[in-house]
Amino acid sequence: MDLAAQLDQLIEKMVADYLAQNKAASVLKDMLDAAGVGFWPVVDHLTLRTSDIDRRAKQFTDLGYAYSETLHFDDWYAKVYRKTGYPALFVDQAYPDDRGKTSIIPGWVITFGDQAFHHIAVRVEDIERAIATLKAKGIVFTGSIVGERGGPLRQIFSAPELRDGQAYSVLELAERHRGYQGFSPPQADSLMKSSAGR
Repeated sequence: MDLAAQLDQLIEKMVADYLAQNKAASVLKDMLDAAGVGFWPVVDHLTLRTSDIDRRAKQFTDLGYAYSETLHFDDWYAKVYRKTGYPALFVDQAYPDDRGKTSIIPGWVITFGDQAFHHIAVRVEDIERAIATLKAKGIVFTGSIVGERGGPLRQIFSAPELRDGQAYSVLELAERHRGYQGFSPPQADSLMKSSAGR
């Protein structure tokens, strides 16, 4: 099997596992399937949590993803990996020194491991309309939209799905403009805090 087929198989399995455990994403997938669109074409990025970014990303870099950038926050950081034709891969971890002591990531990784997506972001054209439509289907969102109306990136997380009483996974809606494909550190940090389940 060639590398592209292996990568497709890996992502398809991980997305299917995520969809099986995330109600918000499953509801959205059903709506997209009914319209003939499907879930895959709207996936903006995939997010993993880990205690060792480089080790965890290797499974994907071995299949063609390449390092793109590093984002730094107060108590955690992330590396972004990209491959043409695929969603961006966002892999985050707490700093391994004293800065990381307040991060929620280590507890999540200890509880759930690093083999499942923490969240998948789907790209939407009108985030307010997408929220209203999903709310009508019983989906709850945390916090408010992060990012200014008309800005390059606007995002929101669904309320966390609980597993064994702890915040497990979320669905992210991402509205992008002007060809912006990056990630905004202040926005990512705000989203992180909204999904903490604290």
